Amino acid sequence: MSDIIRADGRSPGDLRPITIERGWSTQAEGSALISFGGTRVLCTASFTNGVPRWLTGKGRGWVTAEYAMLPRATNDRNDRESVKGRIGGRTHEISRLIGRALRAVVDTKALGENTIVIDCDVLQADGGTRTAAITGAYVALADAIEWGREKKFIAQRATPLIDSVSAVSVGIVDGEPLLDLAYVEDVRAETDMNVVVTGRGLFVEVQGTAEGAPFDKRELDALLELALAGCADLREIQAAALSAGKD
Repeated sequence: MSDIIRADGRSPGDLRPITIERGWSTQAEGSALISFGGTRVLCTASFTNGVPRWLTGKGRGWVTAEYAMLPRATNDRNDRESVKGRIGGRTHEISRLIGRALRAVVDTKALGENTIVIDCDVLQADGGTRTAAITGAYVALADAIEWGREKKFIAQRATPLIDSVSAVSVGIVDGEPLLDLAYVEDVRAETDMNVVVTGRGLFVEVQGTAEGAPFDKRELDALLELALAGCADLREIQAAALSAGKD
């Protein structure tokens, strides 16, 4: 790994400072306020006993997600999509990504006929909002599942969560593979990638785009290795948050 020092003082393979404030919302069955450096996302998990009509009677539960960004999460104010009268394509795409990531580690039969909806609201954006959302959403989901168990909606010995899941961004900036891009790096990246990984180190999704010159297999391998290492660290941070008391 290069000894290059980034604008914020990190080495290429370093995550930004990560914090997870578990139980941030007193109303939601599960919640977490996660910070990836300057990016902050509030993840809340709402538990409902019952499933959508198309799943009724099938003995399986459902987990889905919605993503949104507050108007002043970025440098300039953006209109609320509810005021615009339509949900943007990026919002739809990220919502589906978060839902897929979470369902990859949920045994819906063990969940029973219950629904958990995760809301990920970006309070402040400084790159990596979708990866922060996935990482925080897992913690909120875990607490919502335990709430359902306490209320006897989920069998005491059932194991709805079969693994953990987290996500991180990687990219090539000035020819150097970097982990967890801040916004100033993301906008300059020649290659930009978001990687979703389970606790066992299995890939759920890899979203990669050559913003400038196409990348080769050697560069792809380097980026994936960075992402795996970063997600391993995130898994430990999630576990520490879940083992500690709620704030």
